[in-house]
Amino acid sequence: MSAEGPFPPAAPRGRPGRLLVPARTKTGTALLHDEGSGHAYDIRLKLTKEVLTVQKQDVICVSGSNHSANHRTVTLRRQRVGGLGLSVKGGVEHGVPVVISKIFKDHAAHQTGMLFVGDALLQVNGINVENATHEEVVHLLRNAGDEVTVTVEYLREAPSFLKLPLGSPGPSSEPGSGTSSPLFDSGLHLNGNSSNTAPSSPSSPVSHEPKYEKRWLDAVSLPLSMARVSRCRAGAEKVRSSAFEVQALDGASSGILWFYTAQESADWLRAVSANISDLTLQNMKMANKCCSPCDQFWLPDDCWAQASLCLGLQDPNRGDHRPFCFSVLVGHGRSHVFSVELGSELAAWELSFQRATFLDVQRTGSKTYVCSWQGDTLCFTVDFALGFTCFDSKTKNVLWRFKFSQLKGSSDDGKARVKLLFQNLDTKQIEMKELEFQDLTSVLHCIHSFIAARVASVDPVFIDSQSIARKYMHSS
Repeated sequence: MSAEGPFPPAAPRGRPGRLLVPARTKTGTALLHDEGSGHAYDIRLKLTKEVLTVQKQDVICVSGSNHSANHRTVTLRRQRVGGLGLSVKGGVEHGVPVVISKIFKDHAAHQTGMLFVGDALLQVNGINVENATHEEVVHLLRNAGDEVTVTVEYLREAPSFLKLPLGSPGPSSEPGSGTSSPLFDSGLHLNGNSSNTAPSSPSSPVSHEPKYEKRWLDAVSLPLSMARVSRCRAGAEKVRSSAFEVQALDGASSGILWFYTAQESADWLRAVSANISDLTLQNMKMANKCCSPCDQFWLPDDCWAQASLCLGLQDPNRGDHRPFCFSVLVGHGRSHVFSVELGSELAAWELSFQRATFLDVQRTGSKTYVCSWQGDTLCFTVDFALGFTCFDSKTKNVLWRFKFSQLKGSSDDGKARVKLLFQNLDTKQIEMKELEFQDLTSVLHCIHSFIAARVASVDPVFIDSQSIARKYMHSS
């Protein structure tokens, strides 16, 4: 169950909109997984535009006392109908204390106003039961007489396998059974072994006694500015199913957040990622205001046209490795590999990279490389307006020139030599031009960037039509 804020209106058709879902507020329940114990605990998540808050339930004193609500001592008067009015679960045999799992409305435990589902039993009539088995505690409660004094402490991290209901105590539709089992409710609404046959007075709270309430309290608040989301365990490539972790810039972590369905996990992942993306964009805009235009690029100005973006796409349902990753290679330099958690984020990175490359091509206009053929030193120019030109490096005499549209194919040896196939406009024959470059990879990336930018300048939808990430997301 979750509540979401309203979505902003969608972008008009025919115009590229945001690739990530809009920022939103969101509230819902989840499980916090403890990798040490292997247990998972019920929590509540609150997402705002700037903060993700993890909340845990606790019992607090709201009036009548300044003492901490960690330990409460309550006296119950067993009733002929309804007994103590509660059921319990757990026990030391499962590595957890015995906890109250049900409180029946208008019966003894409910009338005190001081006991709650999730309270761990510490003492029964002065006898310590913190390390007692389920059967021992049930036996002690059933044979404790007409007045039973219990000391309890709310178990904030009750393992989810106890299946305790969340929220305030309420009436139970099905009373617990009289049998005893650690993972099933042992019903103590029965009379037990009481010698009192007359109706006892109800266990009503006294006016001067403290009043307690169960509430969701903030446990961790994570600023989302420059935060990161990961479905993978630190140092591992295996993707968690229906779970992820949020890490703030200062290193604070949400812990591993597990969700009841894969769809719910995906919804939360998209919502958190969208808010992080929006805040990151705001921070970049603010930072760029303080920088000169040449300092606002991550790559040097003359590198974009020579850079290559390689997308690594895998089936996100396999769960073996990070499904959405990409690498950036500039010439013969080192390839840097990055990963994101959503296909929409990968598509956003692809689009941003393409736009940056196209803008750099239009800004620089042309790029010239020194090359050679049959012992002669030549210059090869890729020009946004003119196409391809080869000229003598000494005399500057143009040897040949072709438009982008005349390039019909190419091949290379993977080292230094490339063959370019051009169609002569007059004879319609294919002419082959063979050249050698010191950095062939940069030249090939540059040719690709200039041709793509040229096509994009006359076809506005070209960028979207060439998106590999978008096509992969659609087919999936």
